[in-house]
Amino acid sequence: MTSAGGLEAALERYEPVIGIEVHAQLRTASKMFCGCAASGDETVPNQRTCPVCLGLPGALPVLNRRAVELVLTTGMAIGASIPPATRWDRKNYFYPDLPKGYQISQYDLPLASGGTLTFDTSAGDRTVRIRRAHLEEDTARLVHAALPDGRRASLVDFDRSGMPLLEIVTEPDVRSAEEARRYAEELQRLLRYVGASDAEMERGQMRVEANVSIRPRGTEALGTRVEVKNMNSFRSVERAIGHEIERQAAALDAGETLRQQTRGWDDGRGVTYVMRDKEDSEDYRYFPEPDLPPLRVDPAWLEALRATIPELPASRRARYVAAWGLTPHDAAVLTATRETADYFEAAVAVAGSGSPSAGASPKALANWVTGELARLVNAAAGTEKGRIDRAGVAPADLAELVALVESGGVSGTSAKEALATAFETGEKPVAVVHARGLGRISDAAALDGQVAAVIAEHPAAVADYRAGKPQAAGFLVGQVMKRTQGRADAAAVRAALVARLEAGAPDPVGPGAASDAGASRADATEDDR
Repeated sequence: MTSAGGLEAALERYEPVIGIEVHAQLRTASKMFCGCAASGDETVPNQRTCPVCLGLPGALPVLNRRAVELVLTTGMAIGASIPPATRWDRKNYFYPDLPKGYQISQYDLPLASGGTLTFDTSAGDRTVRIRRAHLEEDTARLVHAALPDGRRASLVDFDRSGMPLLEIVTEPDVRSAEEARRYAEELQRLLRYVGASDAEMERGQMRVEANVSIRPRGTEALGTRVEVKNMNSFRSVERAIGHEIERQAAALDAGETLRQQTRGWDDGRGVTYVMRDKEDSEDYRYFPEPDLPPLRVDPAWLEALRATIPELPASRRARYVAAWGLTPHDAAVLTATRETADYFEAAVAVAGSGSPSAGASPKALANWVTGELARLVNAAAGTEKGRIDRAGVAPADLAELVALVESGGVSGTSAKEALATAFETGEKPVAVVHARGLGRISDAAALDGQVAAVIAEHPAAVADYRAGKPQAAGFLVGQVMKRTQGRADAAAVRAALVARLEAGAPDPVGPGAASDAGASRADATEDDR
């Protein structure tokens, strides 16, 4: 199990060299080489199969055009080179989840190569080179279960067989467990932005594998590579790689020779374990796929796809900081999903258009989008988490409410109440403010009555103020705000209070006055004695 001290000590002596491989299930309606549906009831196995994805003799693959488009779009988004022609290869190995005995993949002519991905870390921005992004078919899924008679068995579910996969492989540029996690998070964000994949790790739509080696600091030769699998969350990615760095360092310090292995990650125990010896590419005996012709990429097709790529997360983050003065943290939260970023920008655009929403600053809007509105979205039953665009509150309506808060027309507390009501009912938040009388009370006559009542109820505080304790005014202001449920204008309340107190009005008679008077008489009697 990884310990902070053990990892830190290992990093003082050794430099990690890490490459990341990510498999992402593409967002298509059908599988890679057949017409079987790509999604369906996942609780019932072997419902979406045909001779092609079952690997039956004589069945021929037919290429999924949409899957190719999604890989090309992702390649352009990471700045990769797209070749004029590509081809498919057979990757040969034998395993129960691979009925054909080979996997249709790509080897020496991938659809995209030579890109980069930039992401932020605690030490600053990092850029990792991407070696290749290629298309391949997924295998079936093995299910390990107990039979009714108590025996253990491995069952095969072919519903996943033939699903289109995008594999993205980095150069060995990653230098820490944190960088590996942040790379994976940024890649997931990019895949979602361009619409290539939902990339939900908990559903197996994005699988991260790491090739980890270490070398003494100051040296250039690469160490023995160990592949780590079964990391099912971003937290697991960081923990598993951190553990593997520490494990390899301890082994080398003990004089052991590391072996090239594939190791699994046990999240409960916090350790990696041996699965098998690691293969080299030569072991797969790649050769060109004879049942699929080479694919030529038409330049016009490529340009049409390029036009669909939105502004990507890294660019948006930089723009939010430069143009609107947001903190890097706020910019990162706002760009976590394309839907949230689009919603925020729509609200900013409306706020700057001269409409009733004018006056809502980007900073204030950022706080409301990532704060109260996000809380309502994530807490609402039936609302898809993260889909702030489905909140039922339009960007213009939120901007109008925030502008009213910034102008002093409603308090933050009352605005949150109005937003929660609008979220539930579909009304406009500002309409809720007016209909429920939630607006800020600044009318002098209305405030004067509240001030008079508070002065009458708290004679001791009044006496303290007149005795030279100005902090007592703050207490009295708080009592007025409490009576008005936070709706009173605090500055106007303080002005009215001070005016009354400074006017030398006679001590009020109200609750507590008798006891105050009694206390004064007792003091006087004590002095007389």
